[in-house]
Amino acid sequence: MTEDGRELHFDHGVPYFSAKNPDVLRLICEWQSKGLVAEWKEKFATFDCDSKQFLDIEQEGLEKKYVGVPGMNSICKSLCQEPGVQSRFGVGVGRLEWLDNEDSWSLMGLNGESLGYFKGVVTSDKSTFSQRFTNVTGKPVPIDMEKFPEISLKMTEIPVNPCFALMLAFEEPLTEIPMQGFSFKSSKVLHRAFCDSSKPGRSRNSERWVLHSTAEYAQDVIAQTGLQKPSSATLTKVAEELFQEFLSTKLSIPQAFFKKAHRWGSAFPAISVAENEKCLWDAKKRLAVCGDFCVSPNVEGAIISGLAAAAKCSEVLCRL
Repeated sequence: MTEDGRELHFDHGVPYFSAKNPDVLRLICEWQSKGLVAEWKEKFATFDCDSKQFLDIEQEGLEKKYVGVPGMNSICKSLCQEPGVQSRFGVGVGRLEWLDNEDSWSLMGLNGESLGYFKGVVTSDKSTFSQRFTNVTGKPVPIDMEKFPEISLKMTEIPVNPCFALMLAFEEPLTEIPMQGFSFKSSKVLHRAFCDSSKPGRSRNSERWVLHSTAEYAQDVIAQTGLQKPSSATLTKVAEELFQEFLSTKLSIPQAFFKKAHRWGSAFPAISVAENEKCLWDAKKRLAVCGDFCVSPNVEGAIISGLAAAAKCSEVLCRL
């Protein structure tokens, strides 16, 4: 929300996704039929910060790019409304405890309140088994890792590549930029840029861009400020540094009327912990761990892993 009350929407996380897996493609077709997903038909390129030129312009049709409509979160919102699904928002799970005598899981909130008992648990948070959870929240690791030695061994410290995202809004189109998405070559600060308002189903009342920093830049900032929630001063400084790097392209970029940075402290997993199995699974205690960190650091990898976890749970729970 801008100071003058204008509402702006950004996909400040993943800008789009693509897929090759047949199961994922079938899901995408289903989402398209429901109007949840559309193809983003734009050519991308690379911008060389040294020569100030666009290189490697994509050939049309090489890779289909999909986006959620009217935002990337449309898929998640739709899943929340599936029959039998009860969603809880604004609730953090601080403790997951397996009760042998009850043959079920007890979940507790960050403040110790009971969240209920469950026959199975699926977690897609790679911090569930990591000291990183404590570093960010100040709370103990939410699960007794000694009870899940095989999963804990793979999950304890998954290396990650952080990222800062900068959301920008302009009154007029950036006519000097012929591409709606591009990566940066020879920049230590910026990794890629996308015109968010060019996606299907978006408002065209303003031109909105999202910039992603390089992992190296984000790591340097985190090394100085720590993993705790970044201060407004830190985010303001990051926003200005990313914007100045954008201006250095000499692409006649005007001043933005909205400028805000966001930190993704563990944006991209640097390894895959279950490439063959697609998810981590404890059949006896009905615990599934899934996510992009299991298969590949993208939306397709997350979907493949989620489907595998769902199959494991369904197979076991239908026999209870």
